[in-house]
Order: sequence, then structure tokens, then C-alpha cells
Amino acid sequence: MSASTTPSTPTRPSISAGGVDRATLAKAIAEAALLRGTFTLRSGRTSSYYLDKYLFSTRPEVLAPLAELFAERIGAMASRAGVASGKPDRLAGAELGGIPLVTAASLRTGIPCLFIRNAKKDYGTAKQLEGSVEAGQSVILLEDVATTAGQALEAVKVLQGLKADVLGVIATIDRQEGATENMLAAGVPFEALFTKADLGIAE
Repeated sequence: MSASTTPSTPTRPSISAGGVDRATLAKAIAEAALLRGTFTLRSGRTSSYYLDKYLFSTRPEVLAPLAELFAERIGAMASRAGVASGKPDRLAGAELGGIPLVTAASLRTGIPCLFIRNAKKDYGTAKQLEGSVEAGQSVILLEDVATTAGQALEAVKVLQGLKADVLGVIATIDRQEGATENMLAAGVPFEALFTKADLGIAE
């Protein structure tokens, strides 16, 4: 992939008594992570822009307000699914981009988290999922940037293979290129904190 620009230092979003300033946070994410050029996405598609998740997910001033937004959405999704406590039993994140997000959300909510590898280890415990989840426990998967939701669907299958009850997937950013439709087709509730439109992105 090639990039024609370098991201700038992001605006510092704030968390106040009134909650997260979503517009400022969206601007901070775009300033930190939006690259222009020619890029091949995980889905195989070519794009004129790329959202480098590691350029925003490694910044504590961005992670903290994201954790606040995730906490709100997690509670709402669990409640809609009929979880009396309003909290799932576990949060999950897929290697590698979902790990800092689910860790931040776990610290914010107090809900234990799970890490899902792209493939099983070929040493030690030879597990694909790190952490503890039991059959029937409810899980919400947190995602970084969703294009067609391919990685998220793979992670959902790992959780379902362990008989976990996947309540849904919450992405940080939806590129609006099929993720919602693919999740719907798989019968998995899906939503995102931001869309590419929220970040002011037009190809």
C-alpha cells in the first residue's frame, strides 16, 4: 500500500459531566488515522483512503473517550438482548486491532475480556481464544474498523464454536461498505460508534 499524506497530531477530545464530545472525538480519530493514497484492504478491495487503527488505538487520549462510548453501547446492546443486568458476561476483541479497544472497554466497565487470535497457537495451550468463557455466557465483540466485517464474522464463529451467546458486534468505525448487511445476513446485531461520514470522509 502507498500513502500520500502523513496524519497530523489529533485534536484532544474531552470527557465531561455531559459525556464524550463525539464531534471532537471523530475529528481526533480522523486527524490521527486517515491516510490518503492507494491501499489494498483486508477484503481485497482497493481504496483511496485507509484508516490506520493503530494510529488512534495507541493514543490514551483517544482510547479513554472511546471506552466511554463503548460502555454506553455495550449496556444498550445487552439490554436489548434481554440481559437483566445490562451487562454481558464477557467482552471480546480480535487480534490485533481489537485488543486495545476491548482492554480499554473492560477497564471502563469492569467486564472481563477475551482475546481472539487469527489462528490457533501451535505451542503451549494451542488455543485460539485467550481468557475464560463458558458455554451459554453472553459476549459482545468489539471491532476496530469494519469494511465487510470479515474478521468480525470469523471471530463470532470462534465464540459460537465455544457455545458462547454472541449478543452482537460493536465497531469503532463502519466504512459503510457492506459490514452491516453481512452481519444482518449472519443474524448478528451490528452497530458502530462512527461511520466514515461521521469522520468527514468522502472518497
